Amino acid sequence: MAFEYKDTPGDTEWFVHDRFGMFIHWGVYAAAGRHEWVKKYEQMTDQQYQKYFDHFDPDLYDPTQWAKLAKAAGMKYFVITTKHHDGCCLWDTALTDWKVTNAPAGRDLIAPMVEAFRAEGLKVGFYHSLIDWTHPEYTLDRMHPRAADEEYVRANQDRDWSKYVEYLHGCVRELMSSLGKIHYIFFDYSYSSAPAEGLLGPGKGKADWHAEELIAMVRELQPGIVINDRTELPQDLVTPEQVQPAGPVRDQDGKLLIWEACQTFSGSWGYYRDQLDWKSPEMIVKMLVDGVAKGGNMLFNVGPTGRGEIEPRAVERLKAVGAWMQLNGRSIYGCGPSEFAPPGDGRFTQNAAGDRLYLHMFSWPFKHIYCPDLGDKVDYAQLLNDGSEIAISDAEKMHHRLPEHAKNTLVLEIPVQKPPVEVPVIELFLKE
Repeated sequence: MAFEYKDTPGDTEWFVHDRFGMFIHWGVYAAAGRHEWVKKYEQMTDQQYQKYFDHFDPDLYDPTQWAKLAKAAGMKYFVITTKHHDGCCLWDTALTDWKVTNAPAGRDLIAPMVEAFRAEGLKVGFYHSLIDWTHPEYTLDRMHPRAADEEYVRANQDRDWSKYVEYLHGCVRELMSSLGKIHYIFFDYSYSSAPAEGLLGPGKGKADWHAEELIAMVRELQPGIVINDRTELPQDLVTPEQVQPAGPVRDQDGKLLIWEACQTFSGSWGYYRDQLDWKSPEMIVKMLVDGVAKGGNMLFNVGPTGRGEIEPRAVERLKAVGAWMQLNGRSIYGCGPSEFAPPGDGRFTQNAAGDRLYLHMFSWPFKHIYCPDLGDKVDYAQLLNDGSEIAISDAEKMHHRLPEHAKNTLVLEIPVQKPPVEVPVIELFLKE
């Protein structure tokens, strides 16, 4: 293998091969249409938030359509929010009445989604919030929607945290026990560094979640499952959010870590009707390529509407990304970082066997591309989108163009016109 990751407790072989997944943030907050944190941002009481529960009726929900869209976009796994920070469960749990089966939705939304995505060949992942703004025993800290209401805070000092932990573990046990094989669980999130403020308690972390017990239970019920790092116990991967790391992610000993960037179309995770700052298909492709070139995955988010549809803005972009993936997917699947330095404004990915390099050009230069230290290592080159040959020039005959120190440079002769894809890819076959 051209790239070797630090050993992990879970089965991550599929994860580092598949590279591209769909994140789905969906819940009663979709009825508000202005961010999944609306309860916190607008400091709502439970009674004020109740109207979204009372009007959450996703009558157009068709998980088969969602699954087909994800597959067509080139995604290989999906992660659905079983419970977000508002605490509302999207499955028919036996542990609370705060679940969509009691809303106008009137049915379990998770089980049919799992079935639909499995039918399209995607692996199943769950997001589960460690935080819960509605549970009556969740102790108050500065992250709670009512944190600024001193009267409320004073009246809720006697909550029994142990009952919440029992509930949290019980919910996860249900999800891990009743829906077949689950490949990935994304816990979210810990903030133990947040200090106590007046009557508000400190932030919560691994000790509060009883994370060692929680993770042991998950691994017992779902052997091989991939688990993220947000309980504050390092597991299989690290999860930068809404950023692209500067390079491959390594531990203190320099070993390559598995990582996954979770990203959004617009900055919001849940449905946000009036958010207009959306990423273009080209930017999304570049983010995916950039991540794989640095050894990471991309979990890209959609926020379905209150009626259960993935909105047209998202569908249009996912179809465009899928068109690129159909032609260039082999530069992503099963690929990772390369030891070779790419030319300016380019990214290299390399396959696991180490015999092919993929040069992704984020801008298209005039006539030639110069790849340092590859002058004697490449046997053949072609555009990946159409399989047409890219000629390799004899660098020795280009002495008037190349400085002395660049004589071991691979020189590719490229067409003047950029190929008709979001990001052109040149496939380089390395000599044995």
